[in-house]
Amino acid sequence: MEKKKVATPLVCHGHSRPVVELFYSPITPDGFFLISASKDSHPMLRNGETGDWIGTFEGHKGAVWSSCLDNSALRAASASADFSAKLWDALTGDVLHSFEHKHIVRACAFSQDTQFLLTGGFEKILRVFDLNRLDAPPTEIDKSPGSIRTVTWLHGDQTILSSCTDIGGVRLWDVRSGKIVQTLETKSPVTSAEVSQDGRYITTADGSTVKFWDANHFGLVKSYDMPCNIESASLEPKSGNKFVAGGEDMWVRLFDFHTGEEIGCNKGHHGPVHCVRFAPTGESYASGSEDGTIRIWQTGPVNPEEIIESKSKQNVDEVTRKIEGFHINKEGKTAEKQPSDV
Repeated sequence: MEKKKVATPLVCHGHSRPVVELFYSPITPDGFFLISASKDSHPMLRNGETGDWIGTFEGHKGAVWSSCLDNSALRAASASADFSAKLWDALTGDVLHSFEHKHIVRACAFSQDTQFLLTGGFEKILRVFDLNRLDAPPTEIDKSPGSIRTVTWLHGDQTILSSCTDIGGVRLWDVRSGKIVQTLETKSPVTSAEVSQDGRYITTADGSTVKFWDANHFGLVKSYDMPCNIESASLEPKSGNKFVAGGEDMWVRLFDFHTGEEIGCNKGHHGPVHCVRFAPTGESYASGSEDGTIRIWQTGPVNPEEIIESKSKQNVDEVTRKIEGFHINKEGKTAEKQPSDV
């Protein structure tokens, strides 16, 4: 494939410390949304197309390592160094429930049917909380060989996928038995694991390698060596013919899935790239960095001025209808958006 010119990114400011995880919602009747986790302890919700700020979730007292949205983008969840995971109303910003843990919570994920919340962290325990019974004790799977770094669901919520901070490999757990049924072997700890939108592939980043695994038979499909240590990788969700990766050299690179050839290199971050994710449309992808910014890059060679102008115009009314900007104070009360919040 020929190298294509990549558009100037939309730069999203707001976080005061490194952005460590990004998550896109599926496409909803109101569009799609992007939530970001940051060490500044305040997850932020944005319009997924334009990057326009919608609201900030306040309530955590430590770094937020993970955040996600349910399929309808009506609820959010976050995992924090303050020994808690929180469930939020994504329309108002109110805390719906706080799930207390005994150590740092590193990862969280809604089940595909949105009925359960999965968490993992330094306790080496996977916990599954029933969101229809918020005060009920969680189901616990406590045989993780190391501190948990990433978690996600697979196979219609029958399987849990997890990786560890200090041990290589991805472990697949049977939810009913609580036992490991398969391990995807890697040389280095897996810092990013993503299940493709069509459920066919698991994309992992470990050390300076990006790997693609068959999500049903668990065989290694492709493995590509990267120019530097990579912290995150994401597969384009529509055609699946390209993937994006980012890491310690501060660049966001686009590759051909079939050949591993680099077809784009995006420069602009001023610190290591901690997370990259494709939007559900496949038309753009976002990167989050040590520099505290999120950058949204267009996949194709488009005119960035046209994107910014047209998207911003149509977005004003849409987001106003979707949600009034919210900002939650330390008492957990919803405050009206002030001009200084924008």
